[in-house]
Amino acid sequence: MAPPKDKEALLAQFREELIQQDLIHDGDTIGTDDDTLLRFLCARSFNLKQATVMWKNCQHWRNTVEGVGIDELYRQIDPFDYPEREHVFNCWPLYFHKVDKKGRPLNFHHLGGINLTKLQKNMTLERFWQTVIVSSELLPREILPAANAAADKPISGTFVIVDLSGFGLSQFWQMKDFTRKSFQMSQDYFPETMAQLAIVNAPMGFSTVWNGVKPWLAKETVAKIGIYGSDYRKALLELIDEGALPASLGGTCTCQEHGGCMQSNAGPWTRHRKERRAAWLAGERPHIALMPGELHGEMHKTSAQEGKAEDAKPATAVAEAPPSDERSPASSSTSETSSLATPSTNRSREVSLDRLRKEQPEARQVQTGDLRGEATVMTA
Repeated sequence: MAPPKDKEALLAQFREELIQQDLIHDGDTIGTDDDTLLRFLCARSFNLKQATVMWKNCQHWRNTVEGVGIDELYRQIDPFDYPEREHVFNCWPLYFHKVDKKGRPLNFHHLGGINLTKLQKNMTLERFWQTVIVSSELLPREILPAANAAADKPISGTFVIVDLSGFGLSQFWQMKDFTRKSFQMSQDYFPETMAQLAIVNAPMGFSTVWNGVKPWLAKETVAKIGIYGSDYRKALLELIDEGALPASLGGTCTCQEHGGCMQSNAGPWTRHRKERRAAWLAGERPHIALMPGELHGEMHKTSAQEGKAEDAKPATAVAEAPPSDERSPASSSTSETSSLATPSTNRSREVSLDRLRKEQPEARQVQTGDLRGEATVMTA
């Protein structure tokens, strides 16, 4: 569904409704910026009532998931570094790796490597599901903000590549319940974060599996999916540089110095990553996402340090500050750094974003169907 002509008015109305129902607050890690609100509106075809219900349900889930809430779970499990990570990758390989030509993060899934029996030798399925949750949270909390910074423009979502080489009915029956649960979580609590999906190396008979999977997906999601047999390389390289595509899928990247593409975590999100997480866990940083300027510079002072620095300034410094109505509040599109601005601030941010999208339409372009046309099942 195309956005309504009065999108800005509807967005303002949505924000006001959330405020009135006490469903949105400064610092909410769900994100309080316009782009986040637009994702929920878009997911419900700009139906204000349905989008509000969706937001309310999402906030409840974020506060209660796994009995501790998403913020505490993210503190307990680092999606980039948890004890069983290598074992998980050997049994269910999925990872973020660099960006495509539009700046969208690439998310790879190698479903032929799924082996839940082997997985359960080192961890429970409950623990594995927790790693799936924090890996989903990783996208809006860290990956997309870093991609925005690297591209210097808004990035609408991730480009998912699902590799089915070696995939058979055995893997399908193993992954069926987890995949359905994962799709549901993504659609309900991380809406409109997948910009495009390509399924490659689809084997003979995959249409049977696809017909079983398709009902789990929203029709808007199905429209973003392209399916290929073994003839996918040319189509992928139209959208992904060879140096960003792993050699196993026809590119030239090996990440040899990092133990392979799967283990490398390669992408702008790795900048100061260990230091940022340590500072965030210690309460010395308000959020874990990259701040403006950090991608190409030093990590910013922590909020605690900045507070001490402000306290140390002489009293005369206060008099030198501009009047409050002349100050421009810092703005950000990350899930943890945005704030509930005044209507005038929201208006200026919306105008700025709309101008950027007009100048760079690819920043909001979402391809539908196949990589170049309608979604069809093709076999080798």
